[in-house]
Amino acid sequence: LLLQSWSNGINEAGKMALLAWEKETGIKLVQINGQRHYGGPPPGWEGGPPPPSTEVYIARLPQDIYENTLIPLFQSVGTLYEFRLMMTFSGLNRGFAYARYASLQDAQRAIATFHRFPLRRGCALVVCWSTQKHELVLSGLPASVGRQELEARLCMVTEGICSVTLHTSPCHRQAKLAVLKYSSHKAAALAKKVLMEGNLRLRKEGVRVDWLDPQLKKKLQLCEEEPSSSCVQEGKSLAVPRPAAMPLLLQNVLECLNAVCWKHHLRTPLFITKCVQVNPNGWQKFWYQVVIPGYHVPVSGFTWVSPDRQGQSKQEKAKVVAALHFLRVLGESLHSQLPAFPKLLSLL
Repeated sequence: LLLQSWSNGINEAGKMALLAWEKETGIKLVQINGQRHYGGPPPGWEGGPPPPSTEVYIARLPQDIYENTLIPLFQSVGTLYEFRLMMTFSGLNRGFAYARYASLQDAQRAIATFHRFPLRRGCALVVCWSTQKHELVLSGLPASVGRQELEARLCMVTEGICSVTLHTSPCHRQAKLAVLKYSSHKAAALAKKVLMEGNLRLRKEGVRVDWLDPQLKKKLQLCEEEPSSSCVQEGKSLAVPRPAAMPLLLQNVLECLNAVCWKHHLRTPLFITKCVQVNPNGWQKFWYQVVIPGYHVPVSGFTWVSPDRQGQSKQEKAKVVAALHFLRVLGESLHSQLPAFPKLLSLL
């Protein structure tokens, strides 16, 4: 309560002016994960969204400036489809924003008009094309982590993930790094924020997340993705590459979960899955719940399911994530009684 009172007192006049502007114009701003949104689409918009190439990046904003100043300013040169202002916990802006226009011409006009625009005395804006980054790098991962386990964990805490590749870290041979590719820059930016807040638990502290640097990407492309297994033939070690779309089989995960339940005198798990959202690109968001008679609480959550999983239905993929979630919960509560659990999970 004291912290909330403190944050409410910061830039109080600016916040009151913003509220008055919202009431006067009827504009609704929505704040999610540290970003405050206008539009996407705006009121009265018809047709599909404009291409990502119509988005501009705005930097060097005074932190006490809000949408009541910025939206009318950037609307003056063209039709805004979306405006996103990055926010701090205290209610100040983080000094940068993104404006997506209805056309490429509007975006070009915004850059020509507002780059180096003196918003205040001694405060010139930076306005340029938005770099549409889709890839993140996770470094400092434990050497024992597997791609399928990591992908399942990421699906629990982020949305829009398209692929995960694991590599041996160039700096530390006993650690791994992962390249995460997301469906859009917006999805990747939200995932970066979530992961920076420590929402990914992988049996080790110190996991770091950042945008994938082009030089590192080029270096990793020269090396093959980490093999899933190896065999020896005529004295030579032959790496067997991991198939890109290798599914985590529901049968294997359920066998593991059933074995753990049997060992601890719990009954057969019951699964409930329900599709709650479908994106235009084919991704489906599932709600899931796992109930085990004899265990004190059910486990539930959400996961996004890729449209290109072969040999496995979307419901099966959702069940895989649900089963892995329950295994993690059981592993944390029963770790002292079941020391082999981490090893068992790593074999999936």
